[in-house]
Amino acid sequence: MDFTSILIAIVIFSLLVFFHELGHFLAAKACGIGVIEFSIGMGPRLFSFKKGETRYSLKIIPFGGSCAMVGEDAAGGGEVGDSDLDEIPLEELPDNAFPKKSVWARIITVFAGPLFNFILALVLGIIMVACIGTNPAKVYNVTTGSGAEKAGILNGDEITEINGTGIGMGYDIVLFSLSNPIDGQKEIEVKFLRGGEEHTVRYDPSRQVFRTGISYTADENPAMLSEVTEGHPAYEADLRAGDVITAINSVPIATGSEMAQYFTENPIDGGPLEFTFKRDGKEQIASVAPEEVTISELGFSAAYYREDANFFTAISGGFKEMLFGVKSVFASLKMLFNGTASVRDLSGPVGIVSVIGRTIDESSSDGAFYVFVNMLNISILLSANLGIVNLLPLPALDGGRLLVLIVEAITGKRLKRKTEGIINMVGFVLLMALMAFVLVNDVIKLF
Repeated sequence: MDFTSILIAIVIFSLLVFFHELGHFLAAKACGIGVIEFSIGMGPRLFSFKKGETRYSLKIIPFGGSCAMVGEDAAGGGEVGDSDLDEIPLEELPDNAFPKKSVWARIITVFAGPLFNFILALVLGIIMVACIGTNPAKVYNVTTGSGAEKAGILNGDEITEINGTGIGMGYDIVLFSLSNPIDGQKEIEVKFLRGGEEHTVRYDPSRQVFRTGISYTADENPAMLSEVTEGHPAYEADLRAGDVITAINSVPIATGSEMAQYFTENPIDGGPLEFTFKRDGKEQIASVAPEEVTISELGFSAAYYREDANFFTAISGGFKEMLFGVKSVFASLKMLFNGTASVRDLSGPVGIVSVIGRTIDESSSDGAFYVFVNMLNISILLSANLGIVNLLPLPALDGGRLLVLIVEAITGKRLKRKTEGIINMVGFVLLMALMAFVLVNDVIKLF
């Protein structure tokens, strides 16, 4: 985690928070609600100025922000007397106070924050699609011997549905695979378009393959093993993570790409493989007998296909990128509830900075353009995530406040301000506790 990663993360977080609070700010102004302070960051002020009734502040901790409105509970504006407004009876509040406005004005103001995060995700999505093209779910590889090949799926087919789950873009297939494992399924159903006509096929996703239990990166660096799975043939033959492969069956291997090319030209068929490798500067040889295993797979690749975009497809493609970000949040929540993932898998600012750092390291060799595109992609996901999470009906979040306001709109009865303040305070404490847990968890992951 270097300074560049931290700096880029701060820029991204600041952009997301700025747009979120800008939504609240512009809606408040449009609804005639006074804004005491519009701030980016938390803690003591680094810089501020006042224009009209509003103080604009940049604060020392570069995460978070606020749009403190007149009469809003726990506004935190920092101006003398402002913190006492929530104790004043409603009828005595200034006309521009948040609680004194109509319920619909308050709903619009609260909802505008998350809405602006979706708008930002859409804009960034359009920019990304304009840079690298749209992402239709078009098949670009069918695995030899797979159920997909036997069912007749061909390169160029556009996938529209898998097991009843709609596929709107290539990335949706990744999301489907993460949240809907197909292990053990006897049959899967795939719908696709070919020549404008929809076709439906059903096939057994399982097949027999031979594996050694090694992992590596197919790039232009030396063919270093990144992982050797314990209990598998390569591990039993004494290969370990960090070993650098220099030859396979006497064929010289200089890079990870050459290693991948070797296996493409010489598919593993159960015959013994002789790996020549270097460990601690010494060359050694390991004989590995691949094991036969049953795997379940879709049998085709269609997730990362890209097509050049025009003005109209850039807009529609940007919308799909934003929608993918939204769907990924719901998929993550589903995985939390069904036990596929746990709260320990959650990441906060430290974890996100770590992801940004790894992404920069992995894409920097391809050039600044690809670093920029990857940062756009991360920003889209984070902005959609921020919008959805803020809409969750939990106290201290915009969604919790919206729930109270919607109940008020339906029943015509306003919740007591003191009661609402207590609910928000309890929610805030619980939210801070969760953030502290995630922070500690992030730090543990680093080590």
